[in-house]
Amino acid sequence: MAFNFHQLHIFYTVAERGSFSAAAQALHMTQPAVTMQVQSLEDHFGTKLFNRTTKRIELSEAGHALMPFASQGIHLMRETDAVMSRFTDSLAGRLVLGASNTIGEYVLPRLLGPLGQQYPHMKVMLKVMNTTQILDEISRNQLDFGLIEAPVEHPDMTIKPVMQDELKLIVPGNHPLADQEIVQLTDVLKYPFVLREKGSGTRQVMEEELIRHQVDLSQIQTVMELGSTGAVKSAVEARLGITILSPSSVKHEVTLGLLKVLTIENVSFQRQFYSIHLKSTLLTIPAVTFLQFVQEYEWV
Repeated sequence: MAFNFHQLHIFYTVAERGSFSAAAQALHMTQPAVTMQVQSLEDHFGTKLFNRTTKRIELSEAGHALMPFASQGIHLMRETDAVMSRFTDSLAGRLVLGASNTIGEYVLPRLLGPLGQQYPHMKVMLKVMNTTQILDEISRNQLDFGLIEAPVEHPDMTIKPVMQDELKLIVPGNHPLADQEIVQLTDVLKYPFVLREKGSGTRQVMEEELIRHQVDLSQIQTVMELGSTGAVKSAVEARLGITILSPSSVKHEVTLGLLKVLTIENVSFQRQFYSIHLKSTLLTIPAVTFLQFVQEYEWV
């Protein structure tokens, strides 16, 4: 049975990263799937490509011999994608992904410009939708992959962490707390809150951290629950309350002086964003390139 380019790409990534687990993370595959593909390649050539020990793996003599050909093959495939994507959108240079609200509306737009400069022939189609819709479209092969704000369990999906975000206290620009950079949690809880709806990723992260600080959630003065980040921002601007949101979602309002981002002392609303795709589908080179760019991008 002939070997294929995907197996060569996996072998090259394992060699570059120095471990099966690191390669699996970079390729957004499971570690057993990476191991299986490398074993298939070894079976094809009838020789071991890696020397495995309990602590590390190293290229065998045969692996060293294969590396330059794998490198040339990957380089040639990327050049082919770049050249041919100039002529048609139906080739691998076109990437269709779904992203949940905060990621799609406030995080990724900052990245698409630098991405386009570095990969001018990569055409990205972004759909902003909720997690349920993303799962449905991936299952029907309508999306290459999705980016979501909370982990989900699905037997047919591979889910990997790709980047982190930290929520902060958001107050009106003329709020009594606005002249402080760092505030006390006890002071914050004296004011009414405008929050995302229950079940949203933002709300979940906020509540989990407050519970960790022994805050009784029933004592929070919640004056309004809204179904979108934009609606929450508008309510806070109107001085209806304060909130917890991602700073990336209020950059424009902060620049205009309408809102202020504050830190609550000793409180950290950290959250993880995840990529998700079908286990049965190997990500294309543009998809892997996009996800690696997301992970390596300087978000500050």
